[in-house]
This record gives sequence, C-alpha cells and structure tokens, in this order.
Amino acid sequence: MSRFDTSCIKLIIISGLIASIYGQINAAELTYDPLPTVQENITTHKAVLVDVREPKEWKEGHVEGAISLPLSSLKKGGDITTIEKEVPKHKIVYMHCVMGVRALKAANILEKLGYNVRPLKAGYTDLVNAGFNKAAN
Repeated sequence: MSRFDTSCIKLIIISGLIASIYGQINAAELTYDPLPTVQENITTHKAVLVDVREPKEWKEGHVEGAISLPLSSLKKGGDITTIEKEVPKHKIVYMHCVMGVRALKAANILEKLGYNVRPLKAGYTDLVNAGFNKAAN
C-alpha cells in the first residue's frame, strides 16, 4: 500500500469519527412542522409545548398551557423525576425559546432521556403572532 493510500484511509477514518461525534452532539434538529400543525397537535393533546426560556422571560409573558423548563435547569441535570411528571414521554414535545438556539440545546438533553422532541425555530413572539394564546400570568 502506498503512502497516498494510507493517508486516504486515515482521512476517511478521521472524517467518520468527526461525523459520528458531531451527529451525537447535534442530534436534534429544528422541526419542519408548520405552526398550524403544532397548534393542532397541542390542542388535540398529541403534543405539549415546553418553554425553555429563563424564569424572568417566562414572567414577562408565555403561551397559555406551556410548560416552563428553563435550559439552565436542564443543563444542571434537573430532577429527572420532576421532568418526567411535567413532560409526558408519550407525547410530542415541542420546545421553544426566542430564536431556536436554546430549544435545540434543550431538545438534545431531553432526546437522550427518550423524549420525542421537536424544537421550534419560532419563539414566543412568533407563536403569539401565529395565534397561540398568551397566558393571563
């Protein structure tokens, strides 16, 4: 085997390892479910909406019926029993924040716990503008 062949094999192996690691780190992807479908799934109890913004943001306004589960608490490990009581595993879990970044991070955490997560790019304001009801606080 030539040096070129050996270098190509090493490059292929390294590329495969990087792809595997990247896939595990960024497993969750933003959902393609349109907002009317998201709203219908929540209304028909096929899904729940989880708001991963921080408590201060939640207090400033949130969607009616959403579950507050701040990303910061998930990153700290959160109480799995409490999470499982609040977020049902047998339903689709739509997650939102402001722009989708924290929702993706939170989705990766819940996905590892066996949840069917679908992070939304739409944030709180987008959801309200799309017809989701604001909570009365």
